[in-house]
Amino acid sequence: MAFKDVLLTLMSYPEPTPVSVADDAVSVAAALGAHLAAISCEVHLEAPGNFLAKAIIDVPGIVAHESAKSRDNAQGLLAAFEATAARSGVSHETILEKCAAHKTSALLVDYARLRDLTIMPEPEAFDLWYAEEIIFESGRPTLILPTVPRSRPIQFGTIGVAWDFSRTATRAVSDALPLLERAETVCIVIVKNEKSFNSQRSPEELAENLARHGIDVVLDEVDAEGRPIGEVLKAYVLSRGIDLLVMGAYGQSRWREFVLGGATRSLLSKPPVPVFFSR
Repeated sequence: MAFKDVLLTLMSYPEPTPVSVADDAVSVAAALGAHLAAISCEVHLEAPGNFLAKAIIDVPGIVAHESAKSRDNAQGLLAAFEATAARSGVSHETILEKCAAHKTSALLVDYARLRDLTIMPEPEAFDLWYAEEIIFESGRPTLILPTVPRSRPIQFGTIGVAWDFSRTATRAVSDALPLLERAETVCIVIVKNEKSFNSQRSPEELAENLARHGIDVVLDEVDAEGRPIGEVLKAYVLSRGIDLLVMGAYGQSRWREFVLGGATRSLLSKPPVPVFFSR
């Protein structure tokens, strides 16, 4: 299935998403020939019901000011996106929602479930949970974009696939096929001495499967040498000149609180290249 209906999330609070992310998302949609819907939320904060706090520090006034800042950021981001998409000739739409801060992630998940792919900026510590919710609850793949401005449009010439024979890695490969088929080269990377693989099959068999889709595949093995797997993968994509990394998203539920796996959290934080996550 091709990616024809893509969602872009633009965060308005507490800090706005860099406009460069919208520019990159438009270039991705143009490359895919996809319709791109950009959504941003005017976040409404709730004032505490403490009379003393209201009297001393004007909490309602602070809340109103912060909500107005969120509205201005959201409108500004959508206007910038609209201008870029129109210049690029990309089919697009803008969505401005209003919601309480604690309901934002659920709202974004609802929209993501109705799109082929969701594009998000790399999350900061304060909005990591938005990314977690979309990756693990939308049922759709998510593309995380670095927020550092780029010198050239995003390309899919060389795509890396982090492979460990797991169900999540398999799901990621399947979901990413429309991108893998566009690549000049797909590099399958297996990290050795990091964990055991519960499979008798070989990476060469995955390469054969992808080759039947007309994909030029290279197999790479990297020794973890005691390093965390996220650090290994970051070093690999930089040394290999990878344009996009495809990987399964890992995590576990603890006391009803979702906890990201080490590699997933590491690649969400300051990714060196765009990362395609699938669950």
